[in-house]
Amino acid sequence: MEMNERVVVGIDVSKDRLDVALHPSGEHFAVSNDHAGLEELITGLGASRPTIVGLEATGGYEMLAAGSLSAAGFGVVVVNPAQVRAFANALGRRAKTDPIDAAVIAAFVLA
Repeated sequence: MEMNERVVVGIDVSKDRLDVALHPSGEHFAVSNDHAGLEELITGLGASRPTIVGLEATGGYEMLAAGSLSAAGFGVVVVNPAQVRAFANALGRRAKTDPIDAAVIAAFVLA
């Protein structure tokens, strides 16, 4: 990775799980949507030094992640899922899985 290359993280949020995608590396993984999973996520993201972390609004399931990541010093933005879906359609990404959604969220935040 070049020194000036921005790392953007997209997180697809569900009740029990956070699917995480890093742009531009394409790395993806999942952690539990609880305090233990967020500690793992924060530790894992530390070396990447992301510019921003985007999470999809999911009726409140994103609140713990958004608060924890923000408290850890990461820039966090909660995005509208309808806008992300429209963006994915515009890109021709009609397949819908949690890892794909996380990657689309990262691309949406980057755009």
